[in-house]
Amino acid sequence: MNLHLSHLQDRQLVYDIAITGSKSETNRLLLLQATFPNIQIENLSNSDDGAVMKLGLSKNTGVVDIHHAGTAMRFLTAYFASQEGKDVVLTGSARMKERPIKVLVDALRSLGAKIEYENVEGYPPLRIKGQKLTGLRVSLPADISSQYISALLLVAPSLENGLELQLEGKITSVPYIEMTLSLLNSIGVTTFFKGNSIKVEPKRKVEDVELVVESDWSSASYFYSMVALSDIGSTVGLSSYKPNSLQGDSVLSKLYEDFGVETTFLKNQIVLKKTSHPKLQEVKYNLSNAPDTAQTIAVTCFGLGIGCYLTGLHTLPIKETDRLFALKTELTKLGAQVVTDSESLTLSPSDNIIEGVSIDTYNDHRMAMAFSPLALRTSLVINDAGVVSKSYPDFWDDLKALGINIQGI
Repeated sequence: MNLHLSHLQDRQLVYDIAITGSKSETNRLLLLQATFPNIQIENLSNSDDGAVMKLGLSKNTGVVDIHHAGTAMRFLTAYFASQEGKDVVLTGSARMKERPIKVLVDALRSLGAKIEYENVEGYPPLRIKGQKLTGLRVSLPADISSQYISALLLVAPSLENGLELQLEGKITSVPYIEMTLSLLNSIGVTTFFKGNSIKVEPKRKVEDVELVVESDWSSASYFYSMVALSDIGSTVGLSSYKPNSLQGDSVLSKLYEDFGVETTFLKNQIVLKKTSHPKLQEVKYNLSNAPDTAQTIAVTCFGLGIGCYLTGLHTLPIKETDRLFALKTELTKLGAQVVTDSESLTLSPSDNIIEGVSIDTYNDHRMAMAFSPLALRTSLVINDAGVVSKSYPDFWDDLKALGINIQGI
């Protein structure tokens, strides 16, 4: 499905939008619920990734196909490895079979896991035979994807001795690690995190507990971009959010002040308001703690004619696609001047936006959603627009509600 998004002459936005639960929190809590059934969860994400995670957790044997869901691949690898009696082949899409998982497999093997590679060493599919893991200590590079670290932390309470995790080097994804530890604490698990050492105590039983998933800040990023590209006075309300969020992407409320967007926290809601036109010629952000915002921020800057220098992006090449390559390619189509290396992106200031460009999405939901706010500045086509269902199935309906003219091709 390809969609044509029309240029709006009136860029005044006023609307309230309800966004479902965070995909990150949802997948963590689903794994904990599978381990400790006394946990009840409200406001789960309605994303494809959440559905795939839930289905995968219900399997005991056979093939478990998680498609494009990278979080599910990492979390389910640890879950199946730590569950006695499980015997599965964990696989995914063609792109998933290109995404490395050796660091996590090696860590689990050091704890006693039985995991074999079905095809290529270091990559899915994986044959996993669940065991009672008795190892206590494991070391990991600190600059890897936080999903590897969180996968181990989430199964740690169910291990006989808990887990002591040593991170080697500079930690680059602290908010996601802290999210995982906070959710463990919320169900009564004792954790310690000091310096580069993390310890999780074992937990035999969890008392009845009901947890509410905060709405997804990554999904909110696209509306921050819409408001930034809109006229002064535009106001968009998003629910349900809180000021003391566990999600690293909540830094958006501060970053987008540079683009003239003010965030007001109300009860269970944030209100985004365009209060001024940005005066900066260039912004510089280290996004190592919020890499999923990089595409959105780069597109926002391009739409505003502002340059940007974004660093801390070393995990982007191993996401659903090589996001640095994809960003550079699609922004260049639109007339941007972009330079990338292995962990950064530099965009030069420019007022030139080429009309009617078709944006390829590379099987990546964030490519589709990050580029769509440019409809406030130009007309464009989003190819394979249905890919948004991975994290935000209602996205196009919500954009229509804001007044974007969307037509199928």
